[in-house]
Amino acid sequence: MPNLQETDIMKTLARSLLALTAGLSVLAGAAQSQTADYPNKPIRMVVTFPPGGSTDVVVRMLVPRLNEKLGQQVVVDNRPGAGGNIGLTAVARAPADGYTLGVGAAGGLSANISLYAQMPFDPVKDFRPVTMLAAIPFVLIGHPSVTAKTQRDLITLAKATPGKLSIGHGGNGTAMHLSAQLFGQMSGTQFVEVPYRGSGPAALDVLAGQVPLAIVDLPSALQHIKAGKLIAYAVTSPQRLPTLPDVPTVSESGLTGYDSTGWFGVVAPAGTPAPVIARLNAEITAALHDNEIKASMRNLGVEPAPGTAADFEAYIKSETVKWARVIKISGTKLD
Repeated sequence: MPNLQETDIMKTLARSLLALTAGLSVLAGAAQSQTADYPNKPIRMVVTFPPGGSTDVVVRMLVPRLNEKLGQQVVVDNRPGAGGNIGLTAVARAPADGYTLGVGAAGGLSANISLYAQMPFDPVKDFRPVTMLAAIPFVLIGHPSVTAKTQRDLITLAKATPGKLSIGHGGNGTAMHLSAQLFGQMSGTQFVEVPYRGSGPAALDVLAGQVPLAIVDLPSALQHIKAGKLIAYAVTSPQRLPTLPDVPTVSESGLTGYDSTGWFGVVAPAGTPAPVIARLNAEITAALHDNEIKASMRNLGVEPAPGTAADFEAYIKSETVKWARVIKISGTKLD
């Protein structure tokens, strides 16, 4: 039998346990109360691109619908720079309460961890994915003066003149840059890469004949392709595009399995409550299913890509692995 001292200790421990349990119940109740009335103040959405770009335009398309459905104002905060790292750092360091969200792309959320020697955040550990917003297919274009008119002929030409053909892209570390590297690796070709400050300038230089080839986003080249002023060799997505039904994919043109699609989506700081993530996912994906919003996005050359938070998390991880392999082979590093 326990002695008197042991009994007193057991009683003290029991009282402490009851107090701890009560305290945890109060905290749990408070947390449930906080999520039950979410949101009760404006939400800041950090966009990691400058105003006017396709990502920014898509987010601003969604804002009026989200304002209505969430009952609070969604404020867009553009913080571009360092391949998305500047804006995503601000999100990673924000309170995990659902009132600061980030809109990041393939660079910041999957490729940068392999491109930069030091990262201010871990794209897997420091965020909770909410949903992908959109996919942005790229297109391999050429100036009409290029003698090769198909992707197969282009690869043959590049192999016959290694290191002679130049290919532009939207900037070092961008998904277009990585798309060009993946193309070279899978085709066994060597191109001289020419980085630009965005997809638009790269497309314009091909149009002007300053550079023979480029991989750019669809909005930058679509009208010039339709006007016959640019050659469209292939699109980088797994399927052909409704806007360019006669242009084959890179994969079906000989590089089987090639898939390099730009994308962007919404993330929240790690630790954001699951009910908050679920609410945000429900409202954002509902907006992306709206026929008017879908049509507006497609006119921009962007394909809506709503899905579950779990789907987006799995996709980010798979993209991180894919681009790590491409970057390792190429040896590309950014400061």
